[in-house]
Amino acid sequence: MTVHSQGAATSAPQDAPQKSAGRPPTPPTQTAPGPGRPSPRGGRRSLPSGWLPYALIAPAVISLAGLLLYPFAKNILLGFQQVNRIELIQRKAPFIGFDNYTELLGDSQFWTVVVRTFAFTAANVALIMVLGSLIGILLNRLGKKMRLVLSLALVMAWAMPIVASVTVFQWLFDEQFGVVNWLMRTLGFSGYEQHNWFETGFSTLAIITILVVWGSIPFVALNMYAGLTTVAAELYEAAKMDGANGWQTFWKVVYPNLKSFFLVTTFLEVIWVFKVFTQVYAMNAGGPDRASETLPVFAYIEGQSQGHYGLAAAISVLTIVMLLVVMSFYFRLILKQEDDQ
Repeated sequence: MTVHSQGAATSAPQDAPQKSAGRPPTPPTQTAPGPGRPSPRGGRRSLPSGWLPYALIAPAVISLAGLLLYPFAKNILLGFQQVNRIELIQRKAPFIGFDNYTELLGDSQFWTVVVRTFAFTAANVALIMVLGSLIGILLNRLGKKMRLVLSLALVMAWAMPIVASVTVFQWLFDEQFGVVNWLMRTLGFSGYEQHNWFETGFSTLAIITILVVWGSIPFVALNMYAGLTTVAAELYEAAKMDGANGWQTFWKVVYPNLKSFFLVTTFLEVIWVFKVFTQVYAMNAGGPDRASETLPVFAYIEGQSQGHYGLAAAISVLTIVMLLVVMSFYFRLILKQEDDQ
């Protein structure tokens, strides 16, 4: 009841807002759409937020499983079977257990190829990382025009198809019309009238190493340059004021700031070089006398040329196992680096 000064009493309106002193009005409560209720906006049910990332990556995971997982499982199964040309014609694949692996582990030729592959990988990765890092530092110090010219040259070398680059190198080191033999004769060296650069497995792998390093340097150099642009100029100035030379500046300034780059890039290069196939096979088909074979080429020749398909599958499985063992060391370094940061 409200009492006016005249003494008349009136009733308060039923819909008048009731305000409490010092307390804001309570907003109306909205009922959230439940699992069975449609959304008030679009009228459609929305996926829970936790399922959205899985729904987005599901097509890629399914595609990879179909293209990689199934062939990989079949390859593992083939490694436990005896599949030669006779079994292939008869369409039989008897299980022989670990006989393929036992034969490989007791074969001296297999271990020769393993040692050759690891030596080939170590030499290539070391040259790629050293030369690529040096060229990356050069890119960082060049002027704008020269940096553009060098970057274009690196990109063109990187973009050249592998088979085309192998053909060019075969011509460069050709026995009769090769540029390298002509250059050696021009410089006054004797014995290079018709020198065969592919006469031994070591010289063949040396030429393949030049090819692989030449094709892999652009990746390291361009990424090195991109990493160097993130290093503050004040750090270089401070090192220069302290009297540090170029080598000390690299180890005290560049390497600590780009340690993750070196670890990841080395990790990738080891994988790529370890499984190099096209350059080795296209250059000289693993010859002469199979003296330049690496593990991927060894598996291919055993399977396609010799017809030992089960043995070739076992070689490929052992190659993957060896690569995983080597990579576990780098995985630990990368995880330790992340923990330190």
